[in-house]
Parts: sequence; C-alpha cells; structure tokens
Amino acid sequence: MQIMEYLDDLENIELYIIVALIIFTIWFILNTVKYYKGEKRKVKHLHRFAKEGETEAQHHLAKRYQKGYAVKKSCQKAAFWYQKAAFSGDPDAKTFLEKMLKKKHCK
Repeated sequence: MQIMEYLDDLENIELYIIVALIIFTIWFILNTVKYYKGEKRKVKHLHRFAKEGETEAQHHLAKRYQKGYAVKKSCQKAAFWYQKAAFSGDPDAKTFLEKMLKKKHCK
C-alpha cells in the first residue's frame, strides 16, 4: 500500500515542479528588471557628477560609453568625456584618448 501512495504522490510532483519553475521565472524577471533600473540610476548619477566637473565620474562615464555598458556604445561621447577628464587633470583619461585617436575606433 505504501508503494501505491508513493506513486500517487509522484503524479503530483510534476505540478510542484511546474509551480516551482513559474515562481523561479517570476523571481528572475523581477530581479533582472531591478538590476537594470539600478544601472540606469547609476548612469544618471554619473552624468550629473560628470557635468559638475568630477574627474572620476567623467572617466567612468567615458569608459561606459566606450564599452557600451548600460548605455549605447558611442565613441564620440566616450572621446568627449575622456577629453573633459583629461582637461580636469586625469592622466589615464589622456592615455585612453590618445589610444582612441590613434586607432580611430574604440574597443
């Protein structure tokens, strides 16, 4: 008799697996949306600080534009922010800007 009860429970396990997969999918989607909203907020704050003249923010924003991380990849915007950071006294930004100008593209 115990074997028959165990087999009956196995029939319901498919339902439990489906429910668990649905819950996991909803959790995954919600956390992905939350992550990208956080990245968007970071870029917004970087823009604000970079416009205020903060060298580190200008450098990070340029790198994001160069790599296309959480923003649309744009060599022109990357060069613009690297130039701003270089004028503010960031030696690394000057190096990156020189490399971009030599290669005529950003990587």
